[in-house]
Amino acid sequence: MDIISVKTRPYSDQTFGTSGIRKKVSVFKQENYVNNLVQSVFDCLDGFEGKTLVIGGDGRYYNHQALQDIVRLAIANQFGRIIVGQDGLLSTPATSHVIVKYGAIGGFILSASHNPGGPDGDFGIKYDNENGAPAPQELTNRIMLRAKEIDRFWSVDIPEIDFSKIGEQTFGQTVLQIIDSTEDYISYMQSIFNFSKLKKLFKSGFKMTFDAMNAVTGPYAIRIFEEILGAEKGTVVNGKPLPNFGGLHPEPNLTYAKELVDLMYSDKAPDFGAASDGDGDRYMIMGKSFFIHPSDGLAILTQYLDTIPFYHGKVNGVARSLPTSFAVDDVAGEMGINVYQTPTGWKFFGNLITAGKIAICGEESFGAGSLHLQEKDGIWAILCWLSILAETGKTVEELAKDLWQRHGRVFALLYDYSGLDKQVANDMMNAIRDKLPSLLGTEICGEKIEKAYVFSYHDPVTDEVAENQGICIHFDENTRLVMRLSGTSSVGATFKVYMNKRIRNSSEFMKNPQEVLKNVSDISLEISELKRLTGIEKPSIMT
Repeated sequence: MDIISVKTRPYSDQTFGTSGIRKKVSVFKQENYVNNLVQSVFDCLDGFEGKTLVIGGDGRYYNHQALQDIVRLAIANQFGRIIVGQDGLLSTPATSHVIVKYGAIGGFILSASHNPGGPDGDFGIKYDNENGAPAPQELTNRIMLRAKEIDRFWSVDIPEIDFSKIGEQTFGQTVLQIIDSTEDYISYMQSIFNFSKLKKLFKSGFKMTFDAMNAVTGPYAIRIFEEILGAEKGTVVNGKPLPNFGGLHPEPNLTYAKELVDLMYSDKAPDFGAASDGDGDRYMIMGKSFFIHPSDGLAILTQYLDTIPFYHGKVNGVARSLPTSFAVDDVAGEMGINVYQTPTGWKFFGNLITAGKIAICGEESFGAGSLHLQEKDGIWAILCWLSILAETGKTVEELAKDLWQRHGRVFALLYDYSGLDKQVANDMMNAIRDKLPSLLGTEICGEKIEKAYVFSYHDPVTDEVAENQGICIHFDENTRLVMRLSGTSSVGATFKVYMNKRIRNSSEFMKNPQEVLKNVSDISLEISELKRLTGIEKPSIMT
């Protein structure tokens, strides 16, 4: 089979954010855009000839065409085996697991995670290493440099490949293996959780609704919850992966998972509600008329993780991203385990997992994971919650209120201000940084500023330093404000404002978070001068 050398020209915008490259579909459709990026990755890998490569995606629009291109490049670059999920589908955590299980050198994840899909939506490509973790910064930096100078890629002229049939095909020296998208991952979950106990939970009359948001977790959820654990048919809604997610924005939060939220606050609410995102690495948990903030969720998962057989004696530490509230810090202190505060970006958690420093990690943006693999994992988190409910016999609300009674409630809010001009947003953040020294000791909206700094992270595993990871303002030990720009938007910039306040008076636990944190929100607007600089004063998303 002839290997073709194709001349190309570089694109200047192939830069990695916190999780690969995410842009509008129209960008990826440009001539050789995908080919350039993938060949740049191959050019930065050592000794991949004859090795195994994994490719998975969330089924969004343009997955099929990108998959065809990547397989052709991998054949031309003489990989020994290419493993692809049936119909190109593999959730992000499933891809991570498959990479490790089959001893692959790495793999591509074709997804823009929770971003909208369709012809006018977003697409993305991420590369994971042989340990199933997102490529480290050292590698992505080399890939970006290579992408700026690439002038050729390798390909083969073969007919379009049918990815719908499980089995193997041979192309020259390369075997293309199409596997069941769910089998390996589900088998792994069965080795972690006590499925017999979970079956008894559903047999007892326990009711659940899982919203797959027309994204990749639908097939996994139907197989696990309905077919294996015995939840009644129809427990999984929006369970068929669709290229445009059925018009839904596949992000599991109070704004976009409206169908589930409305159900859980109705008189028809089941005992437990959950949702996952586009590629299956995020999750949301609800009880009857009760929402679990991801920060509280991480604290509860940490407290009870040891009750799950797989984790007996292994819970030695926990990590949270900077924006995640300090609720888990209180639990970690009570348990006598270490807690690490990292920048946003899963690779920082991965380093701690690899070094054996933590057993669990999470972020306020509805992501959690553990030492079981090197990506965050939505279905895993939901199975953790079900296991805790089965073990304790308590409701979602009771578990949260138990946490609050012991440590106080840490109210947490995130306000997203989307669609900002990138230059204006960067200038605004620079101006905030410049004024931080002058803010110390001042009082704004009734709150006195005790600490104000730019967060930098010294990785205890790699010794790398990540600068400018967010602006932190502390008013006292119980109240905090964090501001940063998001790295996951495909268009413009998103200014993210995170607010935390611990209340220890139980009579105030059920207050509206927006009421409790109004002063902190007002302070963020005054310090950033957001309205003056952008004309925007109301957030696009509040969670």
